[in-house]
Amino acid sequence: MAENLSAGEVPSGEKEFEALTKRMREIIEFPEISEEEFEEMLKNANRGYGEPLPHRTYSLCPESRRVVPAVVWEKDGMVWITKKCPEGIITDLYSEDVDLYYRFLRWKFEDKKLFSVNVPNTGINCPFDCGLCARHRSHTNLLNIVLTNRCNLSCWYCFFYAREGEPVYEPTLEQIRMMLRNAKKENPIGANAVQFTGGEPTLRDDLIEIIKIAKEEGYDHVQLNTDGIRLAFEPELVKKIREAGVNTLYLSYDGMTPQTNWKNHWEIPLIFENVRKAGGPGIVLVPTLIRNVNDHEAGAIINFGLNHLDIVRGVNFQPISLVGRVPKKERQRFRITIAGAIKKIEEQTNGAISRDDWYPIPIAGYIARFFEAFTGKHYYMTSHYACGAATYVFLDKEEKKVIPIPRFIDVEGFVEFLVEKAEEIERARFKGLAKLKAIGETVFIKFKQFYDEKYAPKGLDVLGLIKNAFMHGNYDALGQFHTKTLFLGMMHFMDEYNYDVERVERCVIHYAMPDGRIVPFCTFNVIPEIYRDKVQRQFSYSWEEWKKLHPDWDYKKDKYFRTREFVEKMKNSELYRKTYIDIVNYFE
Repeated sequence: MAENLSAGEVPSGEKEFEALTKRMREIIEFPEISEEEFEEMLKNANRGYGEPLPHRTYSLCPESRRVVPAVVWEKDGMVWITKKCPEGIITDLYSEDVDLYYRFLRWKFEDKKLFSVNVPNTGINCPFDCGLCARHRSHTNLLNIVLTNRCNLSCWYCFFYAREGEPVYEPTLEQIRMMLRNAKKENPIGANAVQFTGGEPTLRDDLIEIIKIAKEEGYDHVQLNTDGIRLAFEPELVKKIREAGVNTLYLSYDGMTPQTNWKNHWEIPLIFENVRKAGGPGIVLVPTLIRNVNDHEAGAIINFGLNHLDIVRGVNFQPISLVGRVPKKERQRFRITIAGAIKKIEEQTNGAISRDDWYPIPIAGYIARFFEAFTGKHYYMTSHYACGAATYVFLDKEEKKVIPIPRFIDVEGFVEFLVEKAEEIERARFKGLAKLKAIGETVFIKFKQFYDEKYAPKGLDVLGLIKNAFMHGNYDALGQFHTKTLFLGMMHFMDEYNYDVERVERCVIHYAMPDGRIVPFCTFNVIPEIYRDKVQRQFSYSWEEWKKLHPDWDYKKDKYFRTREFVEKMKNSELYRKTYIDIVNYFE
């Protein structure tokens, strides 16, 4: 077992990171390109969205913050993004697998732009016009609301938590309600899912009231982005959160050891126990994946989720976003992309979950088109094909076997069939409800032709679960599906070095701000001086105001102090053994 370096102090991760990076396993060699070569490539690059490589887009310069032309191009089986900045030619990794890039590109999905925007800007200065502006193409699939910039940990790389003497950002209940309502007003479809984040949102004493406000405002899906520390020691809080309406705990979980997951390794057993006792919420494990730090544990993290399938609903990997001034040498050591993570998972699961089992997020747009045609309701999923990937895996406990959904369902054939049926429904709409119903029934009858029972998990009515989700198409039906499977996702948020304006135009994960604007994730956090930091300073309490409102509060009181005694007690407990040690390896 790896030594716990941060016992007896407030966890920060600095010592663990130093220990993990003493030996580098892999270094990515970035190709060199001259100004002349760049200009020639730029001149000949394809311009349309989703056109073959080399492809012209726009990017950001890390130092000057200028928007400059950029080229996405291929060399040695990998995809790169290069731009010419005042500080020189800058190249970064876009994808580690050009074949996977093209397979994902095939499923790009373009739909209508937003009909409603909440800033008058034209978007000509994208990404400096966000709010959302007229140039943005995607509605809000997930709304983020920052509840506080206070935190109970002291992560050495964090840009978010309030240090003593600095303003404290905590929007009022009225501001939170306004932000929720604003996102509901988006046309043609309002937001239906919200994530409360921070800082550490469980530090707010009025958290339960905030969750109830989200439900009052009509949000079906409420998730809480947390390190789970308070939930480990306050079982009643877990129960209250679930009863108030939280569907998902979006739980930080970076690895299998105290070194790779210094944030909450020792607390996870208690968090899991309290969630089980409370009957929920479901847990999504969220690893930030960093090359040479924890990427060797990606397969083990999935295996961990499968061993706790009664409460873990998914694992959503987030390849690191290298925000801030990061030297090329550091990017070569730590950069990993979605394709790189998928390759690692294939290797570490011995092919049980392969690169061919993953699909880009916008493939859901084609399925949504069928639902829109069939029900008349809008369900858009129009993110850029390079933003994310996902799959579902089932567990055949009898054979101790993990079965990704594409192994027994012809996903591509089924999606193409749905597109064909959507067009048929659209043509039949003038012929009345009877005709529509007949087409719908045909879809469910013919679904079997895309399903191979021989390879499906035994003892589980997967066909029934999928049919139920498709026939009803509502949140409850989808929820039943999620309790029987493990969702695997990837979402690679950008930074200044791999910034692609085409991607941010199609961003579907947005932040609401108390000034009324709604801003894509990769502008909010990558350009904080214009968005996150600027607006939060504007709406923060000064240190003096905060102390006046909370005279007994002290910065240090927020902090979690992990004692050596606690670590020893957990290490020797039956609960720890059941959580980490006595588990099955499904990928042997």
